[in-house]
Amino acid sequence: MKLSAMLEDAAATGDVPAVEVAGLDYDSRRIGEGDVFFAFPGEQVDGHRFVDAARASGAAAIVSERPAPGGDAGVWVTVDHGRRALAEAALAFYDHPDRRLKLIGVTGTNGKTTTVALIDQILRTAGFTTAKLGTIEHRVGDRAVAAVNTTPESLDLVRYFAELEEIGGTHVALEASSHALELGRIYGMAFDTAVFTNLSQDHLDLHGDMASYARAKRRLFEGAGGPAPRTAVINVDDPVGREFLAVGGFEATTVGRAEDADVRAVGVEADLDGLRIALETPAGPLEIRSELAALYNVENILAAVGTGLAQGLGLTTIREGVESCTAVPGRFEAIREGQDFLVVVDYAHTDDALRNLIEAARAIAGKGRILTLFGCGGDRDREKRPRMGQVAGELSDRVFLTSDNPRHEDPLRILADAEVGLQRVDADYVRVPDRRKAMREALMEARSGDVVLIAGKGHEPYQIIGSEKLKFDDRETARELLHELRGRS
Repeated sequence: MKLSAMLEDAAATGDVPAVEVAGLDYDSRRIGEGDVFFAFPGEQVDGHRFVDAARASGAAAIVSERPAPGGDAGVWVTVDHGRRALAEAALAFYDHPDRRLKLIGVTGTNGKTTTVALIDQILRTAGFTTAKLGTIEHRVGDRAVAAVNTTPESLDLVRYFAELEEIGGTHVALEASSHALELGRIYGMAFDTAVFTNLSQDHLDLHGDMASYARAKRRLFEGAGGPAPRTAVINVDDPVGREFLAVGGFEATTVGRAEDADVRAVGVEADLDGLRIALETPAGPLEIRSELAALYNVENILAAVGTGLAQGLGLTTIREGVESCTAVPGRFEAIREGQDFLVVVDYAHTDDALRNLIEAARAIAGKGRILTLFGCGGDRDREKRPRMGQVAGELSDRVFLTSDNPRHEDPLRILADAEVGLQRVDADYVRVPDRRKAMREALMEARSGDVVLIAGKGHEPYQIIGSEKLKFDDRETARELLHELRGRS
């Protein structure tokens, strides 16, 4: 395929040459003879540093937002937006598999991973061969790949689409993060269904303010450089969802507890065994029992039910799919090692998610105390740290403030930011920077009937300190400590 055909819609400076292209990539280590290298800045490394390596490996052309440097005699195409150009080129090179598959994109601050898992399970229950792409892992058919980004780069996405099509697959459920929407990772792709869960403060280090953050999410419903989605499933309990509903151009299914929601929860019971939900839907009433034991999962289940209906599935299939989704790693994941109190590991890393987590624990704790361990990520939005501290302090009986992924920030400075919120509400808390030691203290303090919440990292099997990615899994660590403490008793 010729480069000019792949980039005919890209905003290029000057003419794009009709160079025959063998392949394309944004990683110079995978460039071969006749490939096109897309150079753009990444989160950690600037791809322009590897232009010479790509040339040496046989790159037929370089595509970049920058003009060609002096002395570069090869083919160089300058475009307005490197990642958008990559998305357009990938879709063209692989003959637009997005147009034949049914893409379902889930966006929102909280609940994306669980909602995608529920949707995928509903689709698999219906007999479809699917792909599920998100924070924990990417799976195409039965092949699983470890996830690097919540939403992969466009080229990787399109390759997954093409792979799914080759094995006879039909549906893709993916997490559409605000980063992906802002940076152009899903630019130009044709989504069949767009799903909105909720919006609360997060990622302001990238977006700057909440209005910009909401605009990034809104792009999924406007088409994100491609056609508008055929259908949309929108949580109208969130006022931002009602704003997205006004975008129009799609067939909408509204979900929530609001009286005017198409898919509405009219009765909810929660305990340690899970949820029992009574719903009203356009297709009739629906009763669901779910092992996902947290009240905030009601919102995720509503979104999944709405998506199933938008995909034309029957209520029996939808119910069976939801009920067969029994656990999502690191999402209200119970750690049971014979102790007489509950330990829960959860990915909550925003003030809203932390509030939902603690309230879900409170609903099932009875007379037991809530002991909450949390930290805040470094090199990320500082504004949410005191808010997280305040929420933890207000709603917990005792708080263990510790490190999350400090990255390149001073861990003590991060703790000090969160401590402002704890002090604001005169919280009962202890500050233990070492995460393992903090977990040990929390578990030692727990009594029969208590709930220990270990929040922030969820499924992550690492802790990032400086530039090092150290092995650290909250779930494994909690199990080790519980065994250790049981041996002492």
